[in-house]
Amino acid sequence: MRAVLNRLYSMAERDDKGVMERAYASAAGLSAPPTPAEASALCAEALLPVDPKIGRLLHLLVRTLRPRNPVEFGASYGASAIQIAAALRDNGSGHLTTSELDGGKVRKTRENLAEAGLADLVTVLEGDARDTLGALTEPVDFILLDGWKELYLPVLKVLEPLMAPGAVIVSDNLSMLPADYLERIRDGRLGYVSLDLPLGDGVEVTTWTGIRDE
Repeated sequence: MRAVLNRLYSMAERDDKGVMERAYASAAGLSAPPTPAEASALCAEALLPVDPKIGRLLHLLVRTLRPRNPVEFGASYGASAIQIAAALRDNGSGHLTTSELDGGKVRKTRENLAEAGLADLVTVLEGDARDTLGALTEPVDFILLDGWKELYLPVLKVLEPLMAPGAVIVSDNLSMLPADYLERIRDGRLGYVSLDLPLGDGVEVTTWTGIRDE
């Protein structure tokens, strides 16, 4: 597991800056903001792993909370999925479902999970998370949101009916998140309790109490 993560972080440090600079330049030439599919294509070669400290946070939270049905939006190359799945393995229970739009990244995630010895603990769904995660039926008790930022709120709304009381949501890239998403997860009337943490470029950790006061 450590060898796979070290390789992914080394590749990201070497390649991601150039890939993202080209992606931003291409997006600037579009007549409208890129759609999720267009953004996914522009960033297809970027690994975009979670910050190592956030990876450790994910592992710590899963070990502590012992979720049975964690869900991830935005697998990329699988760095965060490896951290979560390793914690599930150490817990002795639980199965991660992760979603990724880009088919090439889906293949890489599956390969990396297999190399890390964790493939049996993760289901990797290919496609738009609003559809793939929307088809889930089991209660969800842990959520990592780390995909296209404009989809955080739509994906959260898809998962809300499945969230068990006490479910924890980790929202990465806090500095980039839309205001309407942050307003929702910080709204106590909707049953949310939330805290921002200064890890990476910011991360929000939220719990849903299951008690709404609308």
